[in-house]
Amino acid sequence: MSTNPFDDEDGRFSVLINDEEQYCLWPSFADIPNGWHRAFGEDSRKACVEYIETNWTDMRPKTLRQSISAAAATAQVSDV
Repeated sequence: MSTNPFDDEDGRFSVLINDEEQYCLWPSFADIPNGWHRAFGEDSRKACVEYIETNWTDMRPKTLRQSISAAAATAQVSDV
């Protein structure tokens, strides 16, 4: 039975980020998929998970955050 490489506590990992500012833990042996680039690593799984927990503070995709901010700004202007 094979184990999931994402669960390997002794593995080497990187943290990837996409254009929507979403993060993922990625095994270092695997090619980085299109649309993603390295934000942190190569390092231990623990260090990469800590990086994600520290830096990915808003799980919403970037375009959703921008859309909500724009709608809120428009609502404030129309309330004036």
